[in-house]
Amino acid sequence: MEDAMQQGISLLTIYGLKIIGAILILIVGKMIASFVQRKVENWLVKSGKVDATLTGFLANLARYVVLIATVLAVLAQFGIETTSLIAVLGAASLAIGLALQGTLSNVAAGVMLLFFRPFKTGDVVETAGIKGSVKSITLFVTELATPDNVQILVPNSQVWGTVVKNYSHHETRRVDLVMGIDYGDDIDKAQSVVKQVATGDPRVLADPAPMVVVGNLGESSVDLTIRVWCQAGDYWPVKFDLTKTLKQRFDAEKLNIPFPQRTIHMVKAEG
Repeated sequence: MEDAMQQGISLLTIYGLKIIGAILILIVGKMIASFVQRKVENWLVKSGKVDATLTGFLANLARYVVLIATVLAVLAQFGIETTSLIAVLGAASLAIGLALQGTLSNVAAGVMLLFFRPFKTGDVVETAGIKGSVKSITLFVTELATPDNVQILVPNSQVWGTVVKNYSHHETRRVDLVMGIDYGDDIDKAQSVVKQVATGDPRVLADPAPMVVVGNLGESSVDLTIRVWCQAGDYWPVKFDLTKTLKQRFDAEKLNIPFPQRTIHMVKAEG
């Protein structure tokens, strides 16, 4: 009886110490994980080069890495072979990765988009055949809003794997217009009128200066190519207003804008 009690006390002492050690390891590991998470997040925020979404993701990733190491240390405290466990987890991770290959590719592409930042929230972009303003960038999809405010969710793998046109990246944009005049009109006068209209708009930049040239001799018109620069946010208002104002000035200056005409000859059949 005494031997059994002594063995019980011995086992309780041994495993009790292991349990206490495991609890201490968990407490310390959790503290270290929180500390590492804060440090990584603060470092990324201070750098100012990483998107806020990616900052949180990387900080949480660092925390989970420390927690996993803590759990492995606790298992080793009880004599469990962690190498076999790691091998099993590795095989399971491989199987899950193959099953979720498309999802994981979206996550990887999302991380790349957040890290390299080819565009940011609010930019107007064209990607994967879709044009719209960027509303949000998550780890799985990029949310766009079309000009008529329709929500479009594009998988990140498609965004990262295709050409991206960012219309908001540069501060200025060039507005291109083509105005046709009649072959009998004065080209120099037409060019002068166009320059007056362009320079009279305060949104049109003086540098680079507006350009008006004869771009093409069409079938029924002399086509003037007009190029002016403006702020990126003024692109569409400038384009629409210049088109309207040029038409009104051409009418006032008696400059004709040709339009397709067709002459029909009626032949009366005999009999």
